[in-house]
Amino acid sequence: MKQYPPSLLKGSQVMMLALACGVIVANLYYAQPLLGLIRADIGLSAGAAGLIVTLTQIGYGVGLLLIVPLGDLVENKRLVVTALLASAVALVGLSSVHDASSFLLGAWLLGLSCVSAQVLVPYAAHLSPPEKRGEMVGRVMSGLLLGIMLARPISSLMAHAWGWRPVFWMSATCVVLLAVAVHLTLPQRTPPSMSVTYPQLLRSMWGLLMQTPILQRRAFYHALLFAAFSLFWSTAPLWLTSPRFGLTQEGVAWFALAGVAGAIAAPIAGRWADRGLTRKATNWALLVSALSFALPWLIPFDRTWTLVLLTAAAILLDMGVSANLVLSQRAIYSLGDEQRGRLNGLFMTLFFVGGATGSGLGVWAYAQGGWAASTVLGAAFPVVAWLAFLAEKRAAQGPATQRS
Repeated sequence: MKQYPPSLLKGSQVMMLALACGVIVANLYYAQPLLGLIRADIGLSAGAAGLIVTLTQIGYGVGLLLIVPLGDLVENKRLVVTALLASAVALVGLSSVHDASSFLLGAWLLGLSCVSAQVLVPYAAHLSPPEKRGEMVGRVMSGLLLGIMLARPISSLMAHAWGWRPVFWMSATCVVLLAVAVHLTLPQRTPPSMSVTYPQLLRSMWGLLMQTPILQRRAFYHALLFAAFSLFWSTAPLWLTSPRFGLTQEGVAWFALAGVAGAIAAPIAGRWADRGLTRKATNWALLVSALSFALPWLIPFDRTWTLVLLTAAAILLDMGVSANLVLSQRAIYSLGDEQRGRLNGLFMTLFFVGGATGSGLGVWAYAQGGWAASTVLGAAFPVVAWLAFLAEKRAAQGPATQRS
């Protein structure tokens, strides 16, 4: 297979990377709106239904720490294709099993294998010229973000029409086709020779975290933004299906589609980063994310206008989170080719923890004080990130640091 130099990454290959990331990461979210249907079918108790999502997330977190760093050690395309085939096996298992323990094991394996998306993002950075790296990462991330945002409404609508099992059969088919397409169309990317073993590679990650201020800062900002994002999308459906609005599950699915518009911010943020505007763009992303939580309260007594403003809030929040993610990755990927996989694994793990925290705290806050309580908490996350960003002292040396 011909190996293309970085400057010759083709437009069609960038589109393939974006599509691949979207298809892969969607698998993490298909089950979330289907928990009631799945639980009843496989004999899982109502109290344990959350394990389906939790175990998928745990598997993904383990993969971020144990599999993504392999992108610095082994040929990237082979690693991705192997993980894709593992995802297909897990999806077939989920669509076929009828007992709870097998389904939960399959959910964990699916999360573990879906980290192939986080091998592809630094792979795109490797194969992009430095002056266009932000734009290329932004285009790939727009596909990933579309996968996140489309997964829930797609699975809801499919399950409404045909039941929940065809959702996983459909995804398994798409993943197999994707593995073939990746194998045939994407160039190989072999990391520079490294005289370290896999255990040594993993042990080096702690040192990278402790010695990389940009990683620490960007992970902190985005962990808080992703906490706000997860809180919003965990609690907004609860509010929409309450007597205040009375939407059905199908109505919530159509509402979720509105958030897809926020993905347009990803490539725009990448171009800003390439022009050296990372700090200004970060300031914008954090502020927009915080202000989005205030929108639904501008006309609180009118049901229709509140719903319109809530939709606008979803779009603005998704734009802020999408933009900050690309800005963060652009800054981190500028630190060096030989450690990009490990840096990405650490960054994703840290902000993924933030997302899980935000979701859990958001549901708790909603149970305690309704939408008002969850809104206050949701706005607090990006406000804290913004204040930390303002307090950050601009580094005196290094262009990459100055643009962080």
